[in-house]
Amino acid sequence: MKWASCISTRETIEECVEEAVASVEQQLAGREADLTLIFVSPHFRTQYRAIPQLLRDRMPVGLLLGCSGGGIIGGGREIEQKPAFSLTAAHLPKVELQAIQTDTMDLPDPDTAPSVWQNWLGVEAAKNPHFIILADPFTFRGEEFLAGMDFAYPRSAKVGGLASGAQAQGGNALYLDKKIYNGGMIGVALSGKIQLDTIVAQGCRPIGEPMSITQCDQTLLLGVDGRPPLEVLEEMVDSLNEYDRKLLRTSLFLGIEMDPLKDNPGQGDFLIRNLMGIDRETGSLSVGALLREGQLVQFHLRDKVMSSEDLKVMLSRYQSKDGWQEAKGALLFSCLGRGEYLYGEPNHDSDMFQTKMGDIPLGGFFCNGEIGPVGQTTFLHGYTSSFGIFRPA
Repeated sequence: MKWASCISTRETIEECVEEAVASVEQQLAGREADLTLIFVSPHFRTQYRAIPQLLRDRMPVGLLLGCSGGGIIGGGREIEQKPAFSLTAAHLPKVELQAIQTDTMDLPDPDTAPSVWQNWLGVEAAKNPHFIILADPFTFRGEEFLAGMDFAYPRSAKVGGLASGAQAQGGNALYLDKKIYNGGMIGVALSGKIQLDTIVAQGCRPIGEPMSITQCDQTLLLGVDGRPPLEVLEEMVDSLNEYDRKLLRTSLFLGIEMDPLKDNPGQGDFLIRNLMGIDRETGSLSVGALLREGQLVQFHLRDKVMSSEDLKVMLSRYQSKDGWQEAKGALLFSCLGRGEYLYGEPNHDSDMFQTKMGDIPLGGFFCNGEIGPVGQTTFLHGYTSSFGIFRPA
């Protein structure tokens, strides 16, 4: 297995493709690409449809996958608000690649059998596939689709992101093999001698203590540990320092424990969701997720310091597991709200990844939503950096 990645910021798309191909072919050292991923900024939107042929005229691409992005990542660099084209290619011996595509607007019944979902997508679960998923944010039923994917392929890792760079439906480009789509979902299923590991850094730090949901109604949080959640929150304010109290006004979130078998959940074990509203009469909170009684929840705060620390924690946690030293390539799907907007400097997440993991080829883009697991469940996130790390099985 061999991966390569490059990003180009030349003025024309022709120059970008030529520079990227030259670099990637040098890195592959004579090996042909079985999978090629491209991400392109909207500065080249008038030439979206010309790009696949420009690329094929210069190199064998194998299966082509990619999309447009409001910010582009390649060669371990992040380029925002400027023209950019990234090319990531992988030589994958003994790996089977299967292209997948659907509009996701007409999904199988959620109560049907896993085999129905597998037949609908056309991918056999017996092959233990892993998935890279790209989708258009205007035409993608993300939560329902990902719930169905987990139902049909519970042992499979799924990672990806929603295309960005367009302000309206039809403006994004999704590249799959020899076709270009402007909506729905595309992806690739990878099976055989390949392992896909995931790191999901949601950029938050827990405050207070974990609490058990004692009363809820779908997305309405009515009671935690037998008390109204607003009462608990107001009591907590007194224990916070001045900096955290300021953050609480603008950057407060609720973390929801996704692994009920963990007695002492910590940072990174919670699914982070927005607080949508407060009812001061009842002390209840409206949360951007379905809730159930008995779940553990904990309030979280987010800023650039916490986001940086969270990524460091998640990378260190990954390095404590066996096999990470065998990583050959990686993809980063990062929120448009991260990058320079959050950190005030370029390349923060990419630099930290390479500092911790070494010189692993890294490509990707800044997304309208990031796909990755928390616990054993795959979610569509915001404000998140979701990494897919590839190594031989």
